[in-house]
Amino acid sequence: MKKLGLDYGDRRIGVATSDIFGWTAQALETIERRGNGNEFQRIRELVKEHEIGEIVVGLPKNMNGSVGPRGEICIEFADQLREQFEMPVHLWDERLTTVSAERVLIEGDVSRKKRKGIVDKMAAALILQNFLDANSKR
Repeated sequence: MKKLGLDYGDRRIGVATSDIFGWTAQALETIERRGNGNEFQRIRELVKEHEIGEIVVGLPKNMNGSVGPRGEICIEFADQLREQFEMPVHLWDERLTTVSAERVLIEGDVSRKKRKGIVDKMAAALILQNFLDANSKR
């Protein structure tokens, strides 16, 4: 069963998907949030297209492990996904994933302009890969 990883942000949602075995995560796309709820329609299309059975949403925690205002927004988003898609939705600690994705892109000499369009889906892939690794039955 494939999983969808989401890095939920104020302006964009990074999206990644797993392989059928749940071993690897691949960055897929970035959904622009326009405030009209269209992101749910795009997620619905991706769930159908990729035959997704579970969703993993990054949960930004403070460095001390507490959940702040940004985390509360992600929890609410995960609750909305559960209601709309009627499938398991997991929250996964995403501390420093965007920083890690940004660092990889900088080390790869990706221009600042290109990084802006890539960093969110790379962060989603890191969130999903960390979830897959932690829940691996290998």
